[in-house]
Amino acid sequence: MDIFIQQVINGLVLGSMYALVALGYTMVYGIISLINFAHGEVLMVGAITSWMIITHLQESAPGLPGWAMLLIGLLCAIVVCATLNFTIEKVAYRPLRGQPRLAPLITAIGMSILLQTLAMIIWKPNPKPYPQLLPTETIPIGGAVITVTQIVILSSTVILLAALLWLVNRTKLGRAMRATAENPRVASLMGVKPDMVISATFIIGAVLAAVAGVMWASNYGTVQHTMGFLPGLKAFTAAVFGGIGNLTGAMVGGVLLGLIEAIGAGYLGALTGGVLGSHYSDIFAFIVLILVLTLRPSGLLGERVADRA
Repeated sequence: MDIFIQQVINGLVLGSMYALVALGYTMVYGIISLINFAHGEVLMVGAITSWMIITHLQESAPGLPGWAMLLIGLLCAIVVCATLNFTIEKVAYRPLRGQPRLAPLITAIGMSILLQTLAMIIWKPNPKPYPQLLPTETIPIGGAVITVTQIVILSSTVILLAALLWLVNRTKLGRAMRATAENPRVASLMGVKPDMVISATFIIGAVLAAVAGVMWASNYGTVQHTMGFLPGLKAFTAAVFGGIGNLTGAMVGGVLLGLIEAIGAGYLGALTGGVLGSHYSDIFAFIVLILVLTLRPSGLLGERVADRA
C-alpha cells in the first residue's frame, strides 16, 4: 500500500506535467490540424532559460528568496517560449498552411531537430544541475511522502487548467478559437481573424510548455538539450490517449498516462527487486499509445469537432 500511494503521488505529478504539454498539442491540432512536434523542444528552451536566469540571480543577487528567483526565471521562460513559438508558427508553419499535411508534419520534425541542435551548440551537451529553490521538507501521507515542489506543481497545474478552460469557454478569444477550429473561412466572415487566433493559440501553448519545463527541471533537478524529446512524445501520446483536439481529453490523458507510467514502473521495480523499474517506465507510455491507436483511434473521450479549440 505504501508503494501504491507513493506511486499515485508520483503519477499525479508526472501526469500533470504531461497534461500541460498535451494541451499545447491538442489546441494547435484543434485549430489547424497540425501536430507540432517541436513542442517538446519549447519545454526544453523554457527550462534552460529559467536555469540561466536563476544561475545569474544566484550570483548577482544571492539574498533574493528562492521562490522569487524561481518566479523570475519562470516569467523569463514564458516570454522566451512565447516569442519562440510565435516565430515558429509565422516562419515555418504559416507558409505551408493549406498544403498537403505531410509538408508541415516534416517541417515540424525538422524544427524539433533544429532546436535541439541549436540548444546543444549554445548550451553544450552536458547536463546542468537545476538549483533547488523551494524548501526540501517532505510531508508524510499514509506511509508515502510528498515534497513542497510536488505540491507546488500539482496546485499550479490545477490553477492553469481551470484558467485555460475559462479562457476557452468564457472569453471572446475562446469563442474565436472555437469558431476558427470549426470553420476558419466562415469565422473570418464573422469578423474573426484566423491568423491572430492561430498565433494566440501557439502563444498559449508555449506558456503552458514553459511552465511545464520549469516544473520538470525543478522536480528532476537537471536540464539539458534533449530533455524535451521524451516528455513531448509522451505528452503527444497523452493527447491521443484522451482524444486529440479535445481539451478535457488532453487533461485526462495526461494524468492517466502519468499514473500508468508511475504505478507500472513502481510495481515492476518492486517485483524485480529494483532490477527493472524507472529505467523501463517509457515502455508503459508507448504500450498505451499502441493499444489506444489499435482499439480506440479517437481516444477515450474522442475528438470534439465543434468545440475542440
